Amino acid sequence: MNSQLKRHLLLSTLMACLLSCISLQSAAFDFKNAVKEAVKKQIDPSSAPVNNTPTTSVDGTTPSSTATNNVTTGPAEPTINWKNPSKEDEIALGREITGNLLGAAPLVKDEALQKYVNSVGRWVASQSDRPDLPWHFGVIESDDLNAFAAPGGYVMVTKGLYRKLNNEAQLAGVLGHEIGHIVKKHQLKVLQKQQLLNAGASFLSQQLGKDNKLVSKAIGSGAEISARSLDKTAEYEADRLGLSYATRAGYEPFGLPEVLDTLGQTNKNDSSVALLFKTHPLPDDRLAALSDAVGNRLDQVKNGKTLENRFYTLKN
Repeated sequence: MNSQLKRHLLLSTLMACLLSCISLQSAAFDFKNAVKEAVKKQIDPSSAPVNNTPTTSVDGTTPSSTATNNVTTGPAEPTINWKNPSKEDEIALGREITGNLLGAAPLVKDEALQKYVNSVGRWVASQSDRPDLPWHFGVIESDDLNAFAAPGGYVMVTKGLYRKLNNEAQLAGVLGHEIGHIVKKHQLKVLQKQQLLNAGASFLSQQLGKDNKLVSKAIGSGAEISARSLDKTAEYEADRLGLSYATRAGYEPFGLPEVLDTLGQTNKNDSSVALLFKTHPLPDDRLAALSDAVGNRLDQVKNGKTLENRFYTLKN
């Protein structure tokens, strides 16, 4: 492995730690394994089984979404134009970040589950303003109650949060929230503002030339880096968009509020929500903001589906 690739993979790992909304403190971050997974399994069909047949809506019809399942595999080395990143830049960055994340918290080994979540996610994403992104969804091995979005259309939900859901409308609301972050480029804008790529590349380049042990130490402590929380405005906007997308997709609109209510009833000292509460407004505050924004408009929504009978139940 040449020095350029080493620097690139080390940097992308740091970025994954900074952007992740999942607590990596619950599982040791194995950098060697993360690199292996990033190179070998870049969210391709063999690592994240997805539904290759047309997604079915809540009414059983096929959406006109142009979302695709095409992912370039292999150790990509994107050069990001941070002043004006293209859609291709955004997708490449998201793929790298998510690939490294999966090295630490792999996908749940349940093909039917992954296909189901992709089907629901892509149908909801088809209602957004960016249906043309190559959307990918998955459930990862983590007991935390959280979800993660990376630029370019990558959304991961923890197994812990999935277990708290009772129907498809709730899943649609959770995925819709993360889709909203990607549509509005919330995480990408944070990266642009902080210029993490240039700063990190310079730092790692210097350290690689001096002492590899220092770099290993930096990566090893990556799990301890505080997650970069989005500001409250971004979270509230994602809540509004998530509810809107799920409702447009034909779901009962109270799915996301129900999940927020469940999270709000969780003991704040519970380790499974420690990072969520640290990086997000409290669920009660999110519910209040959502209620103020929506008002009584949901009273006009009729015949929304919950589809609890179609909701996929985890095997273990």
